Amino acid sequence: MPTLTAAQARRVAVAAQGFHEPKPAGAPTRAHLKRLISRIQVLQLDSVSVAVRAHYAPVFSRLGPYERDVLDRAAWAHSARSPRLLVEYWAHEAALMSVQDWPLLRWRMAEYRHGRWGTEIVKKNAALAEKIVAAVAELGPCTAGQIEAHLETEPRGRKGPWWDRSDTKWVAEALWSAGVLTTATRVGFARHYDLTERVLPPDVLAREVSDEEAVRELILRSAGALGVATEPDLRDYFRLNPKQSKPAVAALVAAGELEAVEVDGWNAPAYLRAGQKVPRRDRGTALLCPFDPLIFFRPRMERLFDFHYRIEIYTPADKRRFGYYVWPFLLDGELVGRVDLKADRAAGALQVLGAFTEDGRDRSRVAAAMAGELRSMAGWLGLDDVAVGERGDLIRPLRAALVTR
Repeated sequence: MPTLTAAQARRVAVAAQGFHEPKPAGAPTRAHLKRLISRIQVLQLDSVSVAVRAHYAPVFSRLGPYERDVLDRAAWAHSARSPRLLVEYWAHEAALMSVQDWPLLRWRMAEYRHGRWGTEIVKKNAALAEKIVAAVAELGPCTAGQIEAHLETEPRGRKGPWWDRSDTKWVAEALWSAGVLTTATRVGFARHYDLTERVLPPDVLAREVSDEEAVRELILRSAGALGVATEPDLRDYFRLNPKQSKPAVAALVAAGELEAVEVDGWNAPAYLRAGQKVPRRDRGTALLCPFDPLIFFRPRMERLFDFHYRIEIYTPADKRRFGYYVWPFLLDGELVGRVDLKADRAAGALQVLGAFTEDGRDRSRVAAAMAGELRSMAGWLGLDDVAVGERGDLIRPLRAALVTR
């Protein structure tokens, strides 16, 4: 069985995510976005917007400053000249993925026929589900609140038992998880539901893929996106279960589409997609949001980069080690630091609430590179300045590097 060094595995993983390529010389376009999605597969959605919403960040990290409207149109608009490129579904978690990949997740839609959560509420409201589908058919793209108002199902202020969701919202979300409804557009991040057949192309909806074939394809795509990965790593990318992933990996190895390898220091076999090249140099410099695909699976992140990371959003402020919304910093293919960021739009500044280097790293080098990325991010977000706070060992050299730049 071939063996990779830890450094080779890291280079393969970083390159697979597109960081080894130079950023476009001009403004990134829809074509750049399409190519990126074919490589990394998914952009996770998350409601936290303290710096920028999660789905925008990986594109910036790989392509540099781009018009966010390019992504918005690809995900939530459609025209004859510019057909919808992306669609929302439970790919990793809630995520944007290629429209063409919709048939690969029909088995999950069948599993979620009563929703992902709150299934008892949904099961008790079968009649409401029919009414919601009819309402959406009549109204066109609409929010749960608009559906509720149309049906007059619940008086204002009456809520369901969990998360303050009304029964209408629970059932609409279940229909979304079941693939009956999908997201037509978002306005202020609020989801507007529509009938799936009015949003996705007929050829996509007509494509039949067996469950086994779909899972094998998802594993193969995970392998392409990860570069080198153990079976649990491959499983996590599309949140599969072991009963699905293990036979799929075995079948792909037998078919010669995956190659089993050993990685120094890893305690489980790893897999490369057939034909995967091993870069000779460490490349890739970027700020990574907490939901970046390179660092989705924290055990793999620690194995690849010797970098321990936990998001501390739900940790009480006085118990946080690094901060609320911390971005790991990739410098020449290695994770060398982290920075707690907040976009202060009222003040027109990207706030660096804390900045930290990993043990043994050259602070001056890290600070100089990070300063460049922070300036780029601030400009991308329409902010005039980078304001540096007081926490962390990198604060002083970073402040100096920003002044120099």
